[in-house]
Amino acid sequence: MTITRRVSVERNRLRFAAAHFATFLGDCEPLHGHNYDVIVELEGNLTQDSWVWDFGELKKLTKGIADELDHKFILQRESQVLTIIEGENQWEISYKERQYIFPKSDVAALPIDNSTAERIAEWFAVRLQEALARQEAHNIKRLTVGIEEMPGQTGWYTAE
Repeated sequence: MTITRRVSVERNRLRFAAAHFATFLGDCEPLHGHNYDVIVELEGNLTQDSWVWDFGELKKLTKGIADELDHKFILQRESQVLTIIEGENQWEISYKERQYIFPKSDVAALPIDNSTAERIAEWFAVRLQEALARQEAHNIKRLTVGIEEMPGQTGWYTAE
């Protein structure tokens, strides 16, 4: 029998409000926003203190990353569909006849190809893995992040 231990934190203060437009089949959605909820699950061996990881610390790390996206426009920096020009103080984004200019201070420019919940979850998971590694969380075997756009619609990413 395999024994799995895991902890999870979600919702409550682990959320962010952000705007985006995803691309799909070569088209681009209109600019819109979501009140995203974040769900994080860690699986691993127990520490000497019999924890997989401290809930409070996991919430703190997760909230810190969510705050980077809060009240921002999520820019899919690696888009194959959008034309993106980085200026000194602004981002210029265009798709066909639509053009947007956003101040850099209002943009979270992520190294992703699309601003879907799945890609945001992947970006989030990588950032969380880095934060956990800095805290020497060597006992963690699996990390799963869910980004819920609205109730019933969640994009997931799992890293082993």
